[in-house]
Amino acid sequence: MPNTKSAVRRVRRVKKQTFVNRLRKSKYKAAIKHMEELIKNGKKDKIKIYFPKFQSILMQVAKSGAVNKKTASRKISKISKKISSKKSK
Repeated sequence: MPNTKSAVRRVRRVKKQTFVNRLRKSKYKAAIKHMEELIKNGKKDKIKIYFPKFQSILMQVAKSGAVNKKTASRKISKISKKISSKKSK
């Protein structure tokens, strides 16, 4: 249990931050799943439309610190390679 006033406030703040970070991570994971689903189904027109939004979501989450920036960049790169390999086939 927190003993000081500032510690009590810090506990409250951490609870809020945890909640917000959970929302951000779930948004991040949902975006990745949605993109994987589009690639799996081979919907090229929808992939083309969704990809910029996908990148934006991942970088927003990374910017906030919920996930590491390099992790988000790696995910974007991996998905981008999958898309380009689908186009060449």
